[in-house]
Amino acid sequence: MRRSVAAILVALSTTVSVLPALATTPGASASASAPAAIPRHPDGEDSPQEVLQRAQRAFAPVGRDRSPAADRPDATLALRDLFEVRARLTGEERRRADELLARPSDGAGDPYDDGYTVPSKRKCSKNLCLHWVPTTADAPPNRKWALRTFDMMNRVWRFEVGKLGYRRPLPDVRHSSSPKFDVYLKDLGSKFIYGYCAPEYPAAGARRTASGFCVLDNDFARSQFGAPPLTSLRVTAAHEFFHAVQFAYDYKDDPWFMESTATWMEERFADSANDNRQYLPAGQVRLPHVPLDVFRRGGTAPYANWVFWEFLSERYGKAIVKRVWEQAGAFPGAPNRYSTQALTRVLGSRGGFSSVFAAYASANATATRSYPEGKAWPSATISRTLVLGRNERTDSARTRIDHMAAKHVLFRPDSSLERGKWRLRVKVDGPARASGARARLVVKTKKGAWVRRPIELNARGVGFASFDFSPAKVRSAVVTLVNSNTRFRCGKGKSYSCSGRPLGDQKRFLVKAWVTRRG
Repeated sequence: MRRSVAAILVALSTTVSVLPALATTPGASASASAPAAIPRHPDGEDSPQEVLQRAQRAFAPVGRDRSPAADRPDATLALRDLFEVRARLTGEERRRADELLARPSDGAGDPYDDGYTVPSKRKCSKNLCLHWVPTTADAPPNRKWALRTFDMMNRVWRFEVGKLGYRRPLPDVRHSSSPKFDVYLKDLGSKFIYGYCAPEYPAAGARRTASGFCVLDNDFARSQFGAPPLTSLRVTAAHEFFHAVQFAYDYKDDPWFMESTATWMEERFADSANDNRQYLPAGQVRLPHVPLDVFRRGGTAPYANWVFWEFLSERYGKAIVKRVWEQAGAFPGAPNRYSTQALTRVLGSRGGFSSVFAAYASANATATRSYPEGKAWPSATISRTLVLGRNERTDSARTRIDHMAAKHVLFRPDSSLERGKWRLRVKVDGPARASGARARLVVKTKKGAWVRRPIELNARGVGFASFDFSPAKVRSAVVTLVNSNTRFRCGKGKSYSCSGRPLGDQKRFLVKAWVTRRG
C-alpha cells in the first residue's frame, strides 16, 4: 500500500533526523470490543490477536482511530499478515478477520464499511475486471473515470507482466470473474489510503503464494491526496498491482522489499509523475545511517528506498529487480530465499553486495551528480564536517554504524592552504573487512569535476587515501563509511530482513585525517 500524503507529512514531521553524534578526538488503541490483554508470541512475533488488531486499525474510519495518520498500519501488509494467521483465529475474532479480508463485492454488514451496499457494475478485458458502483459514497465521479481506471490497469498489466516479464497474478477460480484479476473502486481517501491489495487463496503446492485482488480509491480527489487525480491513479495502479504480482512470488516476503520495489515500479511506469519523491526525506538518500531493510509501522523509509533499486537498475539494467524476486520466489522450483539472501545472491556475480552497496551509499552523498533526477532530491545528511588548515592539520572522528547503512564525513581545506602545495591523507579504521566494512572517497575539484574511488581496506578494516587538498584544486571531499553486514538471526519478530535480529549493528569506525605539505 502507498502511504497517503497526510500520513507522510505527519511521519516526516516526527522523523528523528538528528544523526547520532560523531565523537571527536584533541516508531494503538484497540477497538472497544477488543480484549483488554493481547497475548504476545515468543521472540517478539505478533500474536494472531495483535495481527487482527493491527488490521482493524489500518481500516478504522477517521475519528474512530485516535492515532495520527502516520501511525496507521499499511493496509496491504496488515491484510497480508491477517491472511497468514486467519486459520489460528476462532469465533468472533475469526469473523472480524473474514470481514476485513472480504472483497467489496461481498456486500455490506461489516463494521469497517468495506462492502458495496448497492449492485455493482463491471468491465472486463482479457486479463482483468474492474468493479464499481454507480451510487453511494463509493461511486466514482462518473463512468468516464471508471473507464479511465480500467484502461490504466490494463496498461499496468501490459507493462509489468508483458514488457518487464514478471509473473502474472495467480488466477482465482472461485469468483465470477475467474480466472481474471479483479480490481474494485471504493472511497478510501477518507481513511488515508490510496489503495491496497489482499491475498485471498493459497496456491496449491506453494503455501507462500496466493491469488488476490486490489482495491483503489474511487476518485483520487486532489483535496485528499494533494496531487492531480490522474497522477495519483497512475502511480497507485503501478504500485498496488505490483503487490498482486508479488503474491505470485512470495506474499510473505519482507515488508521493506515489497514496498521499496513496488515504489520503484512507480518510477518505471510513471517516471514523469515524480510522485515518489515525496518519500525521499525518510530514506537513505537523506538519512544514510538508517538501515536499508528497516520497516517500522507507520514509517516511510521503505518507500523512500526505491532509490536503491533505481541505482541497481541504472547500473545493471531493469531486469536486475526481477532477478532478485526470482531468487526470493516461493513458487515451485524457485529458491525461496528471503529478501537480503536473494539480493546478495544476485549481486554475488556483480562484485558482491558489499561493494555494490558501498558504491550506492557513496552515490547518495552526491545525488545531484549521481542520478539523472538527483537535482530535485534532498541532500544527504553529513555526519561531521572537518575543516583543516595550517593551524589545524589533523582531526579525527569516531562513530558506530548499523547494518546495511552508512555515514558521510566531509573534509574542506581552509584558506590558510591557498599558498603552497598540500595533500590530505585519510585513514579509515573500521571493523574487519569480512564483517562488511567498506569505505569510499569522493573528491570535488575546483573545476567542478568529481573524482570517485574506493578506499581499499585490508582484512582488519584499515585503509588509506591521499589526494590534493589545496583550495586552488579542491573544494571538498566526502568519505563514506559503510557497514554492509547482512547477517541476521531470523524469526525474532524484528523490523528487518527475515524478521531477524541484526548481528552486525553498531560497528565502530574511526576516520583520521592530516594535512601534509607536498615537496
